[in-house]
Amino acid sequence: MKRTITLSLLFCLALMAAAQERVDKLIRELNNPKSKKVLVVAHRGDWRNAPENSLQAFQNCIDMGVDMMELDLHMSKDSVLFLMHDNTVDRTTTGHGKVSDLTAAELKKLRLKAGHGIGTSHTIPTFEEALNLCKGKILINVDKGYEYFRQAYEVMEKTGTTRQVVIKSGRPISKVQSEKGDVISKVIYMPVITLTNANAEQEINACAAIRPVAIECCFGKTDSNVERLLKLVRQNGSKVWINSLWPSLNGGHDDDRAVEQHEEDQAWGWLLQQGASLIQTDRPAQLIRYLKKHGRH
Repeated sequence: MKRTITLSLLFCLALMAAAQERVDKLIRELNNPKSKKVLVVAHRGDWRNAPENSLQAFQNCIDMGVDMMELDLHMSKDSVLFLMHDNTVDRTTTGHGKVSDLTAAELKKLRLKAGHGIGTSHTIPTFEEALNLCKGKILINVDKGYEYFRQAYEVMEKTGTTRQVVIKSGRPISKVQSEKGDVISKVIYMPVITLTNANAEQEINACAAIRPVAIECCFGKTDSNVERLLKLVRQNGSKVWINSLWPSLNGGHDDDRAVEQHEEDQAWGWLLQQGASLIQTDRPAQLIRYLKKHGRH
């Protein structure tokens, strides 16, 4: 009996060590400007095969070898952070009402809906539950959640996951430094910039002062100026993050074009040509296969 327990313990420790080694490698890749690997970011987890922002959607991503998962935060009436994209629970759960009007206990009674709108057995995860699941296994990107940066940081500290979480905002860097400077100095912070805005170049250069590991670049059209700004981001020492989710974020070089129109090179390939080092996708399995075929994952 003792030998069985000892072997089981050693096996668990080996799994934990292997998982931590993977995250350490991903962190090194994220911080290495010379790395040729493209990190794949799954938008709200593997939502095509499990409810969005669910623990199962995240576990699926871990199992398929995704590098990072994007999630969204809202706070309950009693100040608990939950994973939820919308202000209300209506679209994604069996309940109704604003997240901020419901207690943690009330939110936990709800069931997440599958893509076809039918309730499942999955409950809404708290941020802490998600971090505990992902600890040492995969990087995490907090998208919606600027209002809760300080509370999110406390949960990251509590779970020991500060090193593997990227938080971001589309607000001007001067405003972020003024309002959340105490937090972004202790975490991996990534600015979001719309390259077609008139002040895009000014904001890119302003961000150079903090030299973020990456800048999320959004653009609804492609022209020489957009390509010039993408190059400027790299010249300033940051990696380029591009969303391939839908055309208005990438000038038409999106997931559906790659998969449904069978134009992978014109979609994902074009993103690689523009120097993308991180791609957020709704088609993580297909994108991983494409990148591996081209020696980029």
